[in-house]
Amino acid sequence: MNLLHPGQDGYTEEAAGFQTAVPTSPAAVVAAESAADVAAAVRYAAEHRLPVAVQATGHGLTAGTDGVLISTRRMTGVEIDVAARTARVEAGVRWEAVIEAAGRSGLAPLSGSSPDVGVVGYTLSGGFGLMARRYGRAADHVRALDVVTADGEIRRAEPGSDLFWALRGGRAGLGVVTAMEFDLLPVSDLYGGSLTFDSADVPAVLRAWRTWSAAAPDTLTTSLAVIQYPDLPMVPEPVRGRHIAQVRIAYLGEDGDDLVAPLRAVAPALADTLRPMPFTESGSIAAEPRQPHGYHGTNATVAQLNDAMLDAIVEHAGPGAAAPPVLIIDRLGGALARTPETPGVGWDSSAEFVVRALSMVGDDGVAAIRSAHAKLFDALAPWTAGRLLPFVYGEHAPEELAESVFPAADLRRLRELRSRYDAGNVFRAW
Repeated sequence: MNLLHPGQDGYTEEAAGFQTAVPTSPAAVVAAESAADVAAAVRYAAEHRLPVAVQATGHGLTAGTDGVLISTRRMTGVEIDVAARTARVEAGVRWEAVIEAAGRSGLAPLSGSSPDVGVVGYTLSGGFGLMARRYGRAADHVRALDVVTADGEIRRAEPGSDLFWALRGGRAGLGVVTAMEFDLLPVSDLYGGSLTFDSADVPAVLRAWRTWSAAAPDTLTTSLAVIQYPDLPMVPEPVRGRHIAQVRIAYLGEDGDDLVAPLRAVAPALADTLRPMPFTESGSIAAEPRQPHGYHGTNATVAQLNDAMLDAIVEHAGPGAAAPPVLIIDRLGGALARTPETPGVGWDSSAEFVVRALSMVGDDGVAAIRSAHAKLFDALAPWTAGRLLPFVYGEHAPEELAESVFPAADLRRLRELRSRYDAGNVFRAW
């Protein structure tokens, strides 16, 4: 077990993750290379009465730690079973490794918009991906997990067990997952990319996308982003200095151009990247940044997008807004609304859309960001049903977060399981 303390060479680098806006100062960092290292780290934490946190890439970090941080970034094993259409990955694997390995056999995982994100953390949070409306959440396609529980034991979690239910959608509240097995899909290519529209067309594009996406087939997963780009030399044309609306599309069909024709007719596009592509290039659809930075965000699920809601979105996130966030609306429904064969911790499956706001954190911290986001979500409150765990970013109080994202009955069950598997609250969840 490679144990690092503050001041030692490698400590700062090992503790650093993609999310830089959540303060964390672990008493020790363990650079784990195996499940045995993870188990030893948990036992060390228990011996010294320290809480345990785990990090692969740090994209989904919502709380820092002053205890033992287990870094799993070195655990990068990937195994593909082509005949069974499954993958087995270790705790530090990023989606890009699975996409590449599976793609060689014409298979694809239920990965998300960024191939740079860690597979395990993404999936334990539910996993909303590019094929979500066709196949559902990534968590619902997990077959088995290896997990180190608070007693330092390595356990196998399979369908029918409480641990298997709790870990799939409940995040890492009952242990450290060291390996995961999950389904791959027989997908080798898709029709994907984006349509980008100028500032003046944002209101019209919002309304057109709302109507168009409401009638979308389950083979289409789509979102709409409203983004203010700064007028800086490093920002590429044609979006430099513009407040744009960007429709993002991942479609498992042959008639993509016919499907998007109504959107192309709304207004002239600043950019049109829609095309048939191999799934291995699916990260280009959203083209999310790969450089570590600080960000804060939240979301709200809704059953509809009426005109009053779209007006509120334009007012608080569109051109002319005082402090516009990156605003993303995702179309839900389809397979996301159906009960999976082996359910995990639930989410708001009745919602038709999720509205999410994301802002970069600067030197002035998150207070102003929270205030700006509150104005948007207060305006949407009459139609809001809940909040989804995968789209909560930055520092949030663990108990408040749990009570806002988990169904009440599921949260009660999670807390009952904590008393059985983690009576000392080693993992500081829920």
